[in-house]
Amino acid sequence: MWKQAIEDALQKTKVNIERFGDQFPHVSENDIYHLNPNTDWTDGFWSGILWLSYQYSGDKVFQDAAQKTVASFKQRLENNVGLDHHDIGFLYSLSSKAQWILEKDENAKQLTLQAADVLMKRWRPKGQYIQAWGPEGDEHNGGRIIIDCLLNLPLLYWAYEQTGDTKYKEVAIIHADLSRRYLVRGDDSSYHTFYFDQETGEPLRGGTHQGYQDGSTWTRGQAWGIYGFALSYHYTKNPLYLETAKRLARYFFERLPEDDVVYWDFNAPINAETKRDSSASAIASAGALEILEHLAADDPDRAYLENGVQRSMAGLVKSYATIGKPDAQGLLERGSYSVRGGAAPDDYVIWGDYYYLEALLRLEKGFKGYWYE
Repeated sequence: MWKQAIEDALQKTKVNIERFGDQFPHVSENDIYHLNPNTDWTDGFWSGILWLSYQYSGDKVFQDAAQKTVASFKQRLENNVGLDHHDIGFLYSLSSKAQWILEKDENAKQLTLQAADVLMKRWRPKGQYIQAWGPEGDEHNGGRIIIDCLLNLPLLYWAYEQTGDTKYKEVAIIHADLSRRYLVRGDDSSYHTFYFDQETGEPLRGGTHQGYQDGSTWTRGQAWGIYGFALSYHYTKNPLYLETAKRLARYFFERLPEDDVVYWDFNAPINAETKRDSSASAIASAGALEILEHLAADDPDRAYLENGVQRSMAGLVKSYATIGKPDAQGLLERGSYSVRGGAAPDDYVIWGDYYYLEALLRLEKGFKGYWYE
């Protein structure tokens, strides 16, 4: 089942190379991807899909297209286009770092280290956190962290491994610890965001930006937490991170609906109109597969997590993948960008396509994505 889904994804990706040209897909409208000239936070996912396709197939068409995206990311960094946010890890881990991992291209390595320095500019020493959005001192976002940032920390851990400069790792660990303490709730659910006093770092309140309400559990946020803490464990071997990732994953898989693909928020009222988020299921699956890399054969959580991944991925392939639709631009239907904000609430989303393919390749070939070497 996985192999057929992979082959279908690569076939569509090859068509999309011609279709997208030098542009980058973001989210869809009426099944057509919105494209941008490498200005959005999501553009690394297209690069990552191309590198995964090349790694799997060895086809130079994918390699050439992937290399072109890295050249675009070099230009983006040199011109400082759309980099004033925390999602630098999403952009450069899956583009230039992927090229370094696969090809050991020295220029790609240097570009990725420069990107890590850009992310470090988001560090706020007074509050001791990485600010997600907005300029320093911003009235609304200045003291805000979000759970998504856990997937940007691998860029900093990696920069420490490459340079030996401890500042990268120290910032990543401080932020991961803060996220664990304040974004993960006692029942193993999660806040999307948390606010701190910008001057003192005093914790203020949890909230949401894209979830149903402040106290609810946005499913994609829960998925970011699963994968993010698993990756922090990979780099640090701090057992608390692995334990947290397992707890978040169990919470997620315990709440799978009948077709095994989650709705957009675990607390949203369920009716015929309730939106799904196939991307959340894809991210959680990839994250759980990362957790399984670190569990002993007799670990009591292993069988449960394996079952959760199998159910989620089978649900995606069976009911949400565009297999059998050769003209489809996306790989997964029914992703949601922001149901709350009315932005692409039931559409293709490029990160969903990326994590879906990464999870398939983890299952079929043992690939690890490009979060570490």
